[in-house]
Amino acid sequence: MKQLLLLAASSAVLAGFAHADAPEDTDLRQQSVIVTAPGPDRLEGELIGNATSIGREGIIETLGPTLGDTLDRQPGVSTTFFGQGASRPVLRGLGAERVQVLTNGIGVIDVSAASPDHQAAADGIDAEKIEILRGPAALAYGGQAIGGVVNVIDGLLPDVLPERKESADMFGAYNDVNEGTEVAGRGQMVQGPFVFTLTGSARDFGNYDIPGMAESAQLHAMEEAEEGPAHEEEEHASGTMENSFAQTTSLAGGVSWVGEKAFLGVAVRQQQAQYGLPGSAHEHGDEDGDAGDGVAAEENPFIDMEQTRYDFRGGIKFDTGILKELTTTVSQADYEHTEFEAPGEPGTIYETDGTEARVEASHEIGLLKGAVGVQYTDKTLDAFGDEAFITKTDSNSLGVFLYETIDWENGFGLEGGARVENAERGNAAGDTDFDLFSASIGAHQHWDNGWFVGLQVSHTERAPNESELYADGAHLATAQYEVGSVNLDKEKGLNIEATARWESANASFGVNLFRTSFDGFIYLAPGLYEGLEEVDGLPVYLFSQEDATFTGAEIYGQAYIPQGLLKADWTLDGGIDVVSGELDKGGNVPLMPPLTINTGAKADWGLWSAGAHVTWADDQTDVATGELPTDGYTQLDLRADLNLAALGFGHDGTTLFVDARNVTDEEIRYATSVLKDRVPAPGRNIRVGIRAAF
Repeated sequence: MKQLLLLAASSAVLAGFAHADAPEDTDLRQQSVIVTAPGPDRLEGELIGNATSIGREGIIETLGPTLGDTLDRQPGVSTTFFGQGASRPVLRGLGAERVQVLTNGIGVIDVSAASPDHQAAADGIDAEKIEILRGPAALAYGGQAIGGVVNVIDGLLPDVLPERKESADMFGAYNDVNEGTEVAGRGQMVQGPFVFTLTGSARDFGNYDIPGMAESAQLHAMEEAEEGPAHEEEEHASGTMENSFAQTTSLAGGVSWVGEKAFLGVAVRQQQAQYGLPGSAHEHGDEDGDAGDGVAAEENPFIDMEQTRYDFRGGIKFDTGILKELTTTVSQADYEHTEFEAPGEPGTIYETDGTEARVEASHEIGLLKGAVGVQYTDKTLDAFGDEAFITKTDSNSLGVFLYETIDWENGFGLEGGARVENAERGNAAGDTDFDLFSASIGAHQHWDNGWFVGLQVSHTERAPNESELYADGAHLATAQYEVGSVNLDKEKGLNIEATARWESANASFGVNLFRTSFDGFIYLAPGLYEGLEEVDGLPVYLFSQEDATFTGAEIYGQAYIPQGLLKADWTLDGGIDVVSGELDKGGNVPLMPPLTINTGAKADWGLWSAGAHVTWADDQTDVATGELPTDGYTQLDLRADLNLAALGFGHDGTTLFVDARNVTDEEIRYATSVLKDRVPAPGRNIRVGIRAAF
């Protein structure tokens, strides 16, 4: 009932914003084309599912150390937060192997879905745009997109000639919470039909400050009850999150030939990262605190990661006939990271190399517009070392998909498609083979008065990933002994989503309601391994499979008020997202996000602007077995910008800014993080930076 009241109240507030006409150069109906969606290119507001496009300005404004942190403010999005070094986005309570992270429409080809401490090989710091598709996108991208897609578009391989012959975009900032610096830059030059693009970025973050103790009050109380006075005598990290440093570098370049009807390009990206694993001090071993045979328990582990990626992309357009455009993309990547137990002492090495190829042909037959495509993936994952919890696994898949849309002049439209895929996993513990089928159908109505309503039903299937099938070992970063099962069946989901939106030149409002019923949902749960609850001092967690149901809603709105209070042009936005994940046999799905409300206001006087953003997260008490409740929080962020372009420096977007994040120094713990009781988010951070566009 409380959630429904909050939804209703926010709806009324956002609807009440719409009371003034916007000037011609500020029209909230101007939307980006979502290139990640299957089928013909469509604007955000033309999709039944909730889609978001974040441009360069928006990326810099919300930029965090990792991809999940950068997107955490977006409706329906949360983060797996593993300190400053690693996090992936969680969409509607689904993450890791159910959210496909892409770079330019192709998978990141890393091991980030295998564990929350593994960094995703995609970052927004030098991106041109990030697109988010919430809800099943498996038709176009396979079963790993059963929960949604996040596509990081770096702009290295443009398919049209830029308007300007030469351009550059530079960014730099200093953060006092970790005494850290971050810089990024991109340059582009056009020579005849050739476009040359170069990007680079670097971060150097020290250990970050926290408001109080690293341990949550719930964990501290539980351990005190178990250990008694001895727990109070232990040293507990406070004030600074130990071993939370992060250093990253990236350098990429691309060259494209762009003709009138065709384009062809190649790009290469090389990135490195070294980051600590906070809260993962590998405190395991015998009763004397040794790791065995008199060896002391390791401390302060960190990861040293490197990936080299090659992208090839080309396309051709046709003026006549049914076929309108043919696009081919091939990506190959070599990834390796080493988990060091202490400086100079390499522990476990993870390697993956893979190739992913995608061919998509768009076509048009009368009012019918759509795309047919083929996608192929071939990847090998291997791990070496005493703490490798998975052995060498070869994975390959081949999928064929079709998606069609039809729209009539009266605003009514239909869309739908299907995908057939085969996924194979090869491992010494046993080979597996999965035949997968996904399909969807939807209808929408668009009126001239700005209203849009739609309903979509989709069936999706996902093959278990390498960890779910073959894990068998101590996973010290998450303090669990993980055990997979080759007997796991494919995961099936039936999703129903309804949407209603309204937009005008100065206001917009929308709500998405969804329900997904999973047949054979795969999750980690406490269990027994050969009759033992603990192995090597770690609790045993088994990959289990049960039916589950996810139910939720997202409500969001934006309003523009020209020459409002204090003679400023005001932009107001707000959103609420809520989702519950329940096992049909009883109990809750682990690590679910709480009810979350985001509200923001920005006042613009032309030369300078100021804004505030508030995130309120409720307590999360609907927890899974073996999981502690998570306290809610209220985060206040402030921002001020000086428009240097208005003073004659650089092009539009050249800005000097100062951010104050978590102004009240609130203790923030993300319910979606496996480390939520050992690693809080950073405390108050003053961030000063500049973006220069030329």
